[in-house]
Amino acid sequence: MDVKIRKGDLVEIISGRTEDKGKRGEVIRVLVGDKRVVVQGVNIRTKHQRQVQAQGRTVNPGIVRYEGPIDISNVMLVCKKCGKPTRVSISRDGEKVQRVCKKCDALIDE
Repeated sequence: MDVKIRKGDLVEIISGRTEDKGKRGEVIRVLVGDKRVVVQGVNIRTKHQRQVQAQGRTVNPGIVRYEGPIDISNVMLVCKKCGKPTRVSISRDGEKVQRVCKKCDALIDE
């Protein structure tokens, strides 16, 4: 399946956890095989890390906070021109493929 959301895009959370709904953030990573994305500042997880020594290095213990992945169906791309969450269409000009906003018909990949 062709994923229409890429790394560096601004997205809005449209469903999922109540505290994350409506938040906007930049996509850090796209996990294509799992159909999930990691969004900056959203779906914060806490991990209690124990002190580990491996290959001569020591990992410090403590509580680590990190962004967990979200299903790609729970986010919507935000158009740069109109600033609204929108669906995306694909337009092809020869070999060049561009994403287009469905609301204002602006090119997203400029």
